[in-house]
Amino acid sequence: MNKRDFSRVIEPLEKVGAFFYPKNKKTLPLIIEGTSMPLAQKHNENKGSAQIKSMILLSALSTPGITTIEENKKKISRNHTEILLKKIDANIKVKKTAKGNSISLEGQKNIFSFEYIVSSDPSSAAFLIAMTLLTPNSKLIINNVLCNKTRIFFLKVLRKINADIKIKNLRTVSGELVGSVIVRSSKLKPILVSKNIGKLIDELPVLFIIAALIKGVSKFKNIEDLKHKESNRILESKKIFDQVGIKCKMTKNSMVIFGQENIKNKTKSILTKTKGDHRICMSSIIFSLLTGIENKIENFETINTSFPGFLSLINKQLGGKIEIKKK
Repeated sequence: MNKRDFSRVIEPLEKVGAFFYPKNKKTLPLIIEGTSMPLAQKHNENKGSAQIKSMILLSALSTPGITTIEENKKKISRNHTEILLKKIDANIKVKKTAKGNSISLEGQKNIFSFEYIVSSDPSSAAFLIAMTLLTPNSKLIINNVLCNKTRIFFLKVLRKINADIKIKNLRTVSGELVGSVIVRSSKLKPILVSKNIGKLIDELPVLFIIAALIKGVSKFKNIEDLKHKESNRILESKKIFDQVGIKCKMTKNSMVIFGQENIKNKTKSILTKTKGDHRICMSSIIFSLLTGIENKIENFETINTSFPGFLSLINKQLGGKIEIKKK
């Protein structure tokens, strides 16, 4: 976290009235000083970041007046916070406009205790879905998966390239659409992604893995925000492919992957330096499980950030072989 640029946090909260010290410092550690007179503001969210949007909305809960967020239609991000706030009866309104979404929230309303069910995470499911699609004669059923339309764009992309994926038993749980995802191994076509990046930003590393292991040229555009995650996910993904001879071209905002269908056993082993990034870690594991290439992964424990049961699932239920060696 100390490496991430926090200007995206600092700028909107300074606008509301918070103070950050030392001045002009953009990385952690930082000192945050609140204000007794927060000001409701209009914010333009052009980064496609649900985290930024949620931060503004949560700060607005205790800010007098009406806070508004104008969300760019080309970068509409996940809307779990809006659904949660509606569910607990906050004064929030979401309107579609020609430019995107207009979100308004009137602060300082009393919010009472509530019960809320959090369903299974589709971003974590993405790794198992990728493995199923590329393993012959495989089938996977994942129940109680969050099927919010801003979270299943990954599945929509896969369907476009011939993935056999179905969603059944749809129902509403705590305001969110939930269902069962059924996946079968498929003969996939090359991938082209250039729009709605905010809707599959977390799944892109494993989508890169899929692209590397199917025949043809896959192209990913407008992915610059990947550089600002736990690691530079464009660069770290390329490092994996470079080690096994998969041709890959990258710029600051794009990735072109020249996939190979039969890569098994061409390389004996690779090294993955996760840089503390759980998604790079799990993507590299899926890559090795699919290719049979031995993979030494540094800082493997980082997977506990989002999927603490991943190791047990792979070893005990799927027949994988992952060993942890302490330094």
